[in-house]
Amino acid sequence: MGDMITAMVTGGGAPGTAGTIFALRNNPDNAGLRIVTTDIRDHVVGKYLSDAFYTVPQPEDDDYVGRLSDIVRRENIKVIIPQTTREVETISEYEGHFRGLGARVIASEYKSVKEANDKSALLARAEKTGIPFPLYVLTRSEDEFVTAVKGLGYPAKKVVIKPPVSNGMRGLRILSGEPWNVRRFLGEKPDGTEIDLDNILKILRNGIWPPLLVSKYMEGAEYTVDVFRNGSGVVAIPRLRKSIRSGITFESHADYREDMMEYSRKLADACDLKYCFGFQFKLSREGIPKLLECNPRVQGTMVFSAFAGFNMIYYSVQEALGRAVDTGNVTLRRNIHFKRYWGGIASGDGVFIGRV
Repeated sequence: MGDMITAMVTGGGAPGTAGTIFALRNNPDNAGLRIVTTDIRDHVVGKYLSDAFYTVPQPEDDDYVGRLSDIVRRENIKVIIPQTTREVETISEYEGHFRGLGARVIASEYKSVKEANDKSALLARAEKTGIPFPLYVLTRSEDEFVTAVKGLGYPAKKVVIKPPVSNGMRGLRILSGEPWNVRRFLGEKPDGTEIDLDNILKILRNGIWPPLLVSKYMEGAEYTVDVFRNGSGVVAIPRLRKSIRSGITFESHADYREDMMEYSRKLADACDLKYCFGFQFKLSREGIPKLLECNPRVQGTMVFSAFAGFNMIYYSVQEALGRAVDTGNVTLRRNIHFKRYWGGIASGDGVFIGRV
């Protein structure tokens, strides 16, 4: 890439930070990159894996953009890589401002990011595009909510509820009328997602009633598709999420299903998304992949694409800097397996000590 480029990676405490930094440093061009991370908290893992670190305000705060701008000037940042759902919308909205400071943003246009972050708007787009999706209802009151839940078969059938805009598993619950017994109590680890209607109503009545997406629960396997799109085409890399904990992939392997790749290509074009981003699908009982949501940003396990043979995080940096990436002759490795493991970083008085 020529001279050393400095890239800013936001959300330095996000679960995927180590993978993002790995993808940037272990790139196919052996190019050296200087990496600056930011986060709303101090002592996050990105602080000790990067070359410099800064704390920043919440992305909703008035001085968030000003703080990022100061860092861009001080560190001569050339590329900004948002890692969190909350930040990507704000940063994309101010893309022109950051461009004026000499920094390119790895994010789609603001209107595209806003639509992709809104699950109900995304599913409406999928319907227009001919992409399968689970039956859903957007509710805005208790009466609408209860009607939708029962209309989807509760309590005989499980029902999924979640806010239209959220990140991670925040606000996600599975409504179930299935009673717990000794076997389930002793044999299943509690994950906090399953709840019955009476108890969710007690929670939701304790405050201002939020808009909620109520959708059919699907029992099939869950997939994530890492996607890269530029002017020459779209690269889509599906992976089966074999083990998920708190919304984070702990085990996955490549499963290059052509249907899922085609759906992702069509949806990427329809939503006008660019650089790297991702879609999540879940299989119906009949094995049909149905769209759940989009992450219009670097995904938590997107480092998988680097192992699969197309390092889309690094290629997004190339593309943002005006170095066109050829998507016409991409050969992906087969039988790629990814396992996340518990590691740790030790520090004292803000100084890195070691990692395991």
